[in-house]
Amino acid sequence: MEPPMQERHLAPHRGVMILVFGILGLVVCVIFGILAWIFGNADLAEMDAGRMDPTGRGMTSAGRVLGMVACILAVVGVVIVVLVMVVGGVRSM
Repeated sequence: MEPPMQERHLAPHRGVMILVFGILGLVVCVIFGILAWIFGNADLAEMDAGRMDPTGRGMTSAGRVLGMVACILAVVGVVIVVLVMVVGGVRSM
């Protein structure tokens, strides 16, 4: 006779929230992108450890990637602005 299966209580995934944060990071404000990246990493680690519901893995991964893209685009934008300011400052001298 098999022993009764223990019921595992997994934390609910936050895939929808992370995906929305990733989209908002691209469209509205980079802070949401940073949060999507951080929350996505944490939730994927919890899913890998078996402590979180893995059904939201796809949305969580997509939100994390969008968060990464938002952060990278923000950094590239800041670098371009700084370069334009430096080149513009050199030309006005």
